Amino acid sequence: MALSEAFLCLNPMILSKSGANFGKQRNLGLAEFHYSLRRSRNRIKSNGFWSAGCCSTDIKNRTKRSSCFLRCKCQKADSVNGLTADHGIPASLSGKDSRKSVEEEAWDLLKESVVYYCGNPIGTVAASDTSSSSILNYDQVFIRDFIPSGIAFLLKGEYDIVRNFILYTLQLQSWEKTMDCHSPGQGLMPASFKVRTVPLDGDDSVTEDVLDPDFGEAAIGRVAPVDSGLWWIILLRAYGKCTGDLSVQERVDVQTGIKMILKLCLADGFDMFPTLLVTDGSCMIDRRMGIHGHPLEIQALFYSALLCAREMLAPEDSSADLIRALNNRLVALSFHIREYYWIDMKKLNEIYRYKTEEYSYDAVNKFNIYPDQIPHWLVEFMPARGGYLIGNLQPAHMDFRFFSLGNIWSIVSSLATVDQSHAILDLVEAKWSELVADMPLKICYPALEGQEWRIITGSDPKNTPWSYHNGGSWPTLLWQLTVACIKMNRPEIAEKAVMLAERHLSRDKWPEYYDTRRARFIGKQSRLFQTWSIAGYLVAKLLLANPSAAKILINEEDSEIVNAFSCMLSANPRRKRGRKRFKQPFIV
Repeated sequence: MALSEAFLCLNPMILSKSGANFGKQRNLGLAEFHYSLRRSRNRIKSNGFWSAGCCSTDIKNRTKRSSCFLRCKCQKADSVNGLTADHGIPASLSGKDSRKSVEEEAWDLLKESVVYYCGNPIGTVAASDTSSSSILNYDQVFIRDFIPSGIAFLLKGEYDIVRNFILYTLQLQSWEKTMDCHSPGQGLMPASFKVRTVPLDGDDSVTEDVLDPDFGEAAIGRVAPVDSGLWWIILLRAYGKCTGDLSVQERVDVQTGIKMILKLCLADGFDMFPTLLVTDGSCMIDRRMGIHGHPLEIQALFYSALLCAREMLAPEDSSADLIRALNNRLVALSFHIREYYWIDMKKLNEIYRYKTEEYSYDAVNKFNIYPDQIPHWLVEFMPARGGYLIGNLQPAHMDFRFFSLGNIWSIVSSLATVDQSHAILDLVEAKWSELVADMPLKICYPALEGQEWRIITGSDPKNTPWSYHNGGSWPTLLWQLTVACIKMNRPEIAEKAVMLAERHLSRDKWPEYYDTRRARFIGKQSRLFQTWSIAGYLVAKLLLANPSAAKILINEEDSEIVNAFSCMLSANPRRKRGRKRFKQPFIV
């Protein structure tokens, strides 16, 4: 093979760290080189070589969408790293051996869900439900949906697919993203992407793969995915901890990607609080459910991503201001959530006796919460032992609903204190029949019903009471619950939940979610063979078999944050206003 041919057949993911030089725009190394060749019309037809295409000019005849693609002239590999390229019909529908264990069946289904780009595994589709006539976007690779798949592959020693996913999605971060002539911040990660095979320049005899990202401009509701970049950082850290390969996170382009996400999240705005202000539908609950403002799920992921990023950022002079802002935000965020989001029977009684309309720097009821907001269901729901972090906090409004992912990830990330973490698990045990019942785990509790449902959801026919995001039960939450239980040395809770799920998941063909109060029905619009239901179960099984592996996801409590929290707690709430007392950029 000639030297030039050998160069062009290099693995696209092996990009020299020293060869990247970043200014205002990310240098794509070999990709940029190939793009310059394409601009000169000197097309090189080489399998496995990819380039960063440019929107409007290069693909205007293929799509009217003003987005950009990663493209590759390639042939799909028969097998990569033990993963078969044949991911058509799920094994459960193809007449294969039905005597396999639930775990073996799950692994077969997960491998069949793998998506390939240029012959390389790059992610997993959201669902492989061939019984559904409406595909919508379930044939795409979602950032948040791939996280349990990626963790499962890491724990199994299949590292390539996770590495490819991290690096290819990183390249999508810089693409132009516009809706109605408006572009969001530079660091935004896509919600999902799809691998499309298209004719090359109208020639049907030659095809190329392109990655087509969706940043929310095609999503239902047109909401940008705030959680995608946060999950990407969490997975990047897990990859490094699991493989021992720190070269990926040390790459210049990866370091730049981390900084872009952080700068987007830490940007100054009008908000007075350290929590991230987001719109409804910007996370796992991606439809209108009244979570706009400062939802707990986003804050827990934000806190976790900040800690993970701090571990991975290279100590450079150019990063000093960013790291300083990051540390300040961590302290303020942890205090704000632990102090104002926490609720147990003692705190509930305090709120019941709150005075209102306190105009003072020393106010106890800082957010002017009216005691009449306490819902009747909460009085019966709150156990004598246990507590949780509420779903949202805004002026004159507390969302008292229990959101599972936000509370669980607050345990994993150490956003909740040790005592609070145990109290959350105490509540899960005490309210097992409400939060778990016949299938783990309720995404939120309770469901919105009646007039409240009509006003808050807009009469959403998919989020009817005790269905989908409105009190539905999601098996994928098994893996997050397992990590939290292992961290708090209470794995028996997760074991009980996994045993319960095993009775139904395979028989029910791995649904996306379950309906009704006790999760007895498969969701009325639930997709079958939902990949993150499969992967969530597998990760839970793998972690229970090897609890020490959970450390790749856990953030231990930071001693500096604990000390700062103690100082702030001793000075709150009745402290004199002063300019130099605390050098914090946020009011806490």
